[in-house]
Amino acid sequence: MDEDLIERYRLEAAAAMKVEAEKRVAEVSNPEEDEILRNTSLHEFEDLVPALLARLGPVRAALDGHGGGIKVTKKEVDDEQISLVLDLTGACLSCGAAPGTLQGVKEDLENDNQISKVSFCSSLLDTFDELGREFILAHGKVDFV
Repeated sequence: MDEDLIERYRLEAAAAMKVEAEKRVAEVSNPEEDEILRNTSLHEFEDLVPALLARLGPVRAALDGHGGGIKVTKKEVDDEQISLVLDLTGACLSCGAAPGTLQGVKEDLENDNQISKVSFCSSLLDTFDELGREFILAHGKVDFV
């Protein structure tokens, strides 16, 4: 019974956070433009960042709302699949939530059928304090190169 209640609360909280994130993203972006970016092949873009941002879920609200962003530092194409190495920009570099942001960015982008792998610049590790670095390496489910 307790586990059912916990799961129900978790699902309700996740749904509420998704609605709030979508509302916040809609305030700072153009939904029609984002739809075009999501429906256009990544291979057609010279600057991938707007198309990548359009493919993000609730984590985009954290990036937009906290003055951060992403930067593509490496792109490899193999059999039409894209492998990316990303960096965080702006306020994301000093944010204590950055480990969760990295994980959210990776999961959202790897859900796109054109993206085979998302890794992050190892220099990001230098922006975390010791505890944050240990946490992201042990539990972050992201790779650094």
